[in-house]
Amino acid sequence: MQITPPYLMFLGDVPDQLAAKTAHGIVDWRPEWCLGQMRLPGCGADLHLADMSIADAVAGGARTLVVGVANAGGVLPAHWSQSIVAALAAGMDVASGLHMRLGDNPAIAEAARQHGRSLFDVRHSSQRFDTGKGTKRPGLRLLTVGTDCSAGKKYTALALEREMRARGFDADFRATGQTGVFISGRGVAIDAVVADFISGAVEWIAPAADPGHWDLVEGQGSLFHPSFAGVTMGLLHGAQPDAFVVCHEPTRTTMRGVRHPLPSITDVIDLTIRCGRLTNPAITCTGISINTQALGEAEARAYLDRLAGEHGLPATDPVRFGVGSLVDRLAALYPQSTRKPKG
Repeated sequence: MQITPPYLMFLGDVPDQLAAKTAHGIVDWRPEWCLGQMRLPGCGADLHLADMSIADAVAGGARTLVVGVANAGGVLPAHWSQSIVAALAAGMDVASGLHMRLGDNPAIAEAARQHGRSLFDVRHSSQRFDTGKGTKRPGLRLLTVGTDCSAGKKYTALALEREMRARGFDADFRATGQTGVFISGRGVAIDAVVADFISGAVEWIAPAADPGHWDLVEGQGSLFHPSFAGVTMGLLHGAQPDAFVVCHEPTRTTMRGVRHPLPSITDVIDLTIRCGRLTNPAITCTGISINTQALGEAEARAYLDRLAGEHGLPATDPVRFGVGSLVDRLAALYPQSTRKPKG
């Protein structure tokens, strides 16, 4: 896919900030691509970009309207199609990370054909995958796992890539969700892969590599989430992680979209190790990543210190305090990975 920036970020009328997490991720990691935002009446999200009409955005040079939302089931609300058709008519391409394909809407498909514009469904890959084989392959892999959805798995993996590369590690972020694909320009949205091929798709995303190379695999869902645990399990088995980092948001009492209580960090560590040993007996937890946005700084630091003491692991907020301690741990445990290969 060749999705051309600058982008007009379309938020529709989503109810809250978390529903616009795709757009937030793109703005946070690729701000230079984002020209403005378009919101419908009642929208509860704000990217803190300039609010623009389609005409304003085209005049400013926008090339693609990005549907930057994530909702239950990945559906495209019918009343959004008018805005998408208008963008196509104005000369923009449209890209979406929803499960529902843009071209499945007759009005959108006809507008794209009539105006010679492209539709990009980032969640859907044309790549064919084998079933997972579970055979240990060369290279090192880290997987971010969570107590819930939307707990910081993508941000943690991206922050690790940035810090590790700055220190001279040979490391690559591996996207497994639509937002990560938008950010990195490569990867596969694992939750759109047929279940039998999930682990095989992850083996394809993070193939055999140099023994000191790190693939930082973006986690999805949670092993404890009744809606998404199947995707999480396939991802775990395909990634064969040597290391994993647990991601958590401390103010939640139930998992997103369901009434089930959040598991503890200890529960997640224990179950991830038990399940992960199927494809990598040496799997180990190397750190804890906490989204402390809802906490004051002193409270956040005290909470992280307490977790570090309880679990004997580095604990940090990647956005607020960086991931230096997590990388220190990896360097200590895997010294062969701290030097880039020659050539």
